[in-house]
Amino acid sequence: MKLLTHNFLTSNIIKGVKNGYPLSIMPGKVETKEVDFNPEFITRMLPKIDWVTLQKAAKECGFGEGLPDAVQEEQMADQELLKKIHKALLEIEVIEGKLVCPESGREFPISNGIPNMLLNEDEV
Repeated sequence: MKLLTHNFLTSNIIKGVKNGYPLSIMPGKVETKEVDFNPEFITRMLPKIDWVTLQKAAKECGFGEGLPDAVQEEQMADQELLKKIHKALLEIEVIEGKLVCPESGREFPISNGIPNMLLNEDEV
């Protein structure tokens, strides 16, 4: 699971959960997989990204160094910064681990890079 995907996942679908975002990551196995750098994609995605969640997820996976506290409009032309963001969003991949709901503590397993967000019948 890439951190880009993680940035959009929530557990609000669980009965009674009002604040299911952001999910914490309990990584078991994390890999970095090289992906071609596309600065246009990164600059288009930045307004959609919850920055605090990305920083927290990157730190949980052991890759939080080098990301600024915030990204300003004038920084979007900084190629080195865009490469760091690219790495965090697209190259860090959680292969095995768990996602944890911040409200309920419900754990969702990650296996072979795929988070299993399926619920039990009593949770719907």
